Amino acid sequence: MSVTDQIIEAGQTVFVVDDDLSARESLCWLLNTEDIASRAFASAESFLDHWNPDLTGCITVDIRMPGKSGLQLQEELNARHNLMPVIVLTGHADVPVAIRAMKLGAYDFLEKPYSDDELLACVKNALALSREIDHAEIEISRLARALENLTDREREVMCLVVEGNTNKAIGVQLGISEKTVEIHRARVMEKTAARSLSELVRICLILKDKI
Repeated sequence: MSVTDQIIEAGQTVFVVDDDLSARESLCWLLNTEDIASRAFASAESFLDHWNPDLTGCITVDIRMPGKSGLQLQEELNARHNLMPVIVLTGHADVPVAIRAMKLGAYDFLEKPYSDDELLACVKNALALSREIDHAEIEISRLARALENLTDREREVMCLVVEGNTNKAIGVQLGISEKTVEIHRARVMEKTAARSLSELVRICLILKDKI
């Protein structure tokens, strides 16, 4: 399966934010030649009106636009916990501003005029990163749901197991038999789908803020 096929299968979109009509049309045409879905917006405000946390893909944004600038758009996206990679497009004079955007978490910036190959490579890499982020978020959601299914006692046992306590020590601490600890521990492993203690530890580290 080619990179392009993976992009189509994932349903990803490149959101092009630029006040210049010819620039928007040119970029969307280029993406279309690679079978990459795109959607264009003439302003940061119009894109923000469309944005929602379920969107997947990446964003290209021009630094200088009427109304909200590309940098202000990025700041607003950060405030909304946007997970899509942002590619900043900038003229030579805007490079210091683009560097500020990088510090705000932009995936990359391209200085105009950039080549078609350069732009396509950057977009495909950003889309690949977006897929990884999406998969990670799906896994985190799955694990969070698994934790929600644990009883209070199972959660207590899990935390003590992860801390390195033996079943006997856990039983003493919780005032239950070692056999009961074993039963709770087995249910924890089953509900979290953890295949080993090390995997259970990894799950707890990933979801440490939810335990």
